[in-house]
Amino acid sequence: MSLALEQIFDGYIRLNDRRALADLKAHREDLLAQLRAQLGGWFDVSRSVSQMEEEITQIEAGLARLDGAVASPTLPSGSDAAHLS
Repeated sequence: MSLALEQIFDGYIRLNDRRALADLKAHREDLLAQLRAQLGGWFDVSRSVSQMEEEITQIEAGLARLDGAVASPTLPSGSDAAHLS
C-alpha cells in the first residue's frame, strides 16, 4: 500500500473520524465490485483487485482500532475506581 494512503488512514484514526473511514471503506468496496466484474476480460485487473482488498483490510483494522478505543475507556485504578460506582 502506498505511503500516502497509510497517512490518510492514520490521520482519520488519530482524528477519531470513523465516518470518513467508513465512507472510504464503502468507496473501496464499490471499486472492488467494479473491478471483480472485469475479471476474465481482456485487461488483467487482478493486481488492482489485490490492492483494493489490501486497502479494505487496512481500513477495517483502523475501524477496529477506533471501536476498541471507544469500547474500552481507561478507568482510574485503586480506590478512585470505587467512587465511580
